[in-house]
Amino acid sequence: MARLPPQGAGRLMVEHGWYLSARERAEEEDDEEEDGESAPLLPPSGSVRSPPNRGSSFGVSVFNLMNAIMGSGILGLSYAMANTGILGFSILLLIVASLASYSVFLLLNMCTQTAVTTYEDIGLFAFGSTGKVLVAATIITQNIGAMSSYLLIVKSELPGAVAGFLSGDESGSWYLDGRLLLLIASVCIVFPLALLPKIGFLGYTSSLSFFFMVYFALVIMVKKWSIPCPLPLSSAMETLQVSNSTGDCKAKLFHLSKESAYAIPTMAFSFLCHTSVLPIFCELQSPSKSRMQNVAVTGIGLSFLIYFVSALFGYLTFYDKVDSELLQGYSRYLPHDTVIMTVKVAILFAVLLTVPLIHFPARKAVLMVFFSHVPVSWICHILVTLALNTIVVLFAMYVPDMKHIFGVVGSTTSTCLLFVYPGLFYLKLSREDFLSPQKLGACALVIFGVCVGLLSLVLIIFNWIDQ
Repeated sequence: MARLPPQGAGRLMVEHGWYLSARERAEEEDDEEEDGESAPLLPPSGSVRSPPNRGSSFGVSVFNLMNAIMGSGILGLSYAMANTGILGFSILLLIVASLASYSVFLLLNMCTQTAVTTYEDIGLFAFGSTGKVLVAATIITQNIGAMSSYLLIVKSELPGAVAGFLSGDESGSWYLDGRLLLLIASVCIVFPLALLPKIGFLGYTSSLSFFFMVYFALVIMVKKWSIPCPLPLSSAMETLQVSNSTGDCKAKLFHLSKESAYAIPTMAFSFLCHTSVLPIFCELQSPSKSRMQNVAVTGIGLSFLIYFVSALFGYLTFYDKVDSELLQGYSRYLPHDTVIMTVKVAILFAVLLTVPLIHFPARKAVLMVFFSHVPVSWICHILVTLALNTIVVLFAMYVPDMKHIFGVVGSTTSTCLLFVYPGLFYLKLSREDFLSPQKLGACALVIFGVCVGLLSLVLIIFNWIDQ
């Protein structure tokens, strides 16, 4: 059973018009059953209509969490390894994964204390309406960055996928223009799907992206022996099946350069799943804090393994020549490889179905922050969707490199949602002594997030100025 909110919490939420008891939520769900936009993505933990034996099993919950974790970040981790070294990358990735798991632990503690089921409502309990709006605005920015990174994959990989099915040199043709193909895909596929009032089948099809990421990691392992080292100047790679073993291609254990500033932001971007943790907790079979913590540790651990393997073999294939978007290297040196073509098609398919799915929480957050007192209407729904889609497409069109999205979004919104907010909210809400292990850990989490985020952002900006 969910614990009652702390004393005064009901009054706080009533004042701002956001508090709903379990019974009121159940009644409102009945009224809004047909309203896909305002209905929650997952039922609240206080819902009394579901039988106690129903819910997601441990394995399904782990899969759902991994599906929330894994995304476009997997394409940038080899570049991060190239600029930190294998050992340096391993240490940093382990630190980020461990802190992500600890911040989930803090969120679950706050969830049981406040009996709320969303990240935004934890912000409300901690700092009132300011906290809730701040979390919502951060989620909006994070989602825009995530959607932009996905569409950047469409811009960079769709022309190569189209060219792979063509014979002869078709360079200069309109159907090989990445920006034009991105615009067509956004108008014809992404925008119509994002307009749907309910998530429906998109929730299931986006789960395929997880399997595509696993397939991608396996292909990266196999194709390590299909590209020679040193990398040849010719693009005719099909006849060169030589292992990377020359003296010019030595892996570095530690490496530090101005590009290293992108490493931790990319990792933070890759492990962010905290907006999904509480809804998954609500649907867990026999929900308890310890059981959900085991789900989080298992999901983050398995994601760490897949991330590390793909980053390692991607780096050992291209070494210092690895691209910030890993697939571009394979497009350059194995342009007509059948397996690489299947990976491209799979990733593109996953991207085009995942971007509309990310539109739903982004649009709901925009409506909450900017249009909370405006009645929900189709006109508002369409205009907000169009505005979000336009912003995302413009970012994807004119941002030259995926590392810039990972760097800026990762060092700002990702570090806030992953490190700063969980620690800050816990320090505010917990009644433990300040010298307790949990509060000291929360304080360290906030300091780490602020220092790493600011340092990375400053170094990235100086890198832009220098270039």
